[in-house]
Amino acid sequence: MSIREWPESERPREKLLARGCAALSEAELIAVLLGSGVPGKDAITLGRELLGSAGGLGSLLADPGGSVRLRGIGPAKRARLIAALELARRSLAEELAARPALANPHESGSYLRAQLRHLPYEVFGCLFLDNRHRVLAFEELFRGTIDSASVHPREVVRACLRRNASAVIFAHNHPSGVAEPSASDRAITRDLQDALQLIGVRVLDHLVIGSGEPVSMAMLGLI
Repeated sequence: MSIREWPESERPREKLLARGCAALSEAELIAVLLGSGVPGKDAITLGRELLGSAGGLGSLLADPGGSVRLRGIGPAKRARLIAALELARRSLAEELAARPALANPHESGSYLRAQLRHLPYEVFGCLFLDNRHRVLAFEELFRGTIDSASVHPREVVRACLRRNASAVIFAHNHPSGVAEPSASDRAITRDLQDALQLIGVRVLDHLVIGSGEPVSMAMLGLI
């Protein structure tokens, strides 16, 4: 039986419009994005198989256009998934930029978590702020194993000057899911603070992104 033959109240699109996104499962939400199934397989089944092949929603969101290949998930459907994720990220960025100023780590944590949490590799990024702590931009600066050899203070200094930043919030992810700051994380932060102090840029925080809430090094008294 195709989805069109289901009771209207159980069809994903109609359910979403009538009851809101929270009423749908992850597979049903993906089905709405996919728009249709393939012969012998409805869109919800495709959604379940996509989640299963990716290893869960987190992995799928990390790379919706990546290595997962299923019959029925062609370029058009893959493009919808990628576009949906990008719209969510841009919405968070817009909301963050519209705020008068960042007052605490929680205000930037949700955006940075969305940017970095699900990545299978380490990324070090920087949130650039003006002198009133309003958001100027977020930029991924380094990718790969994050240690003192791979994060170069001179490149961070150049990025701050290019953005005309007065303050920064650093963030990087731990793909293991454990967000405890390592000794290397602390050393990198100290080196960057020393370098940026020379050009009058304040380091407000360094957030470590894992599987739960971001861990703020400032809240831990490490900055």
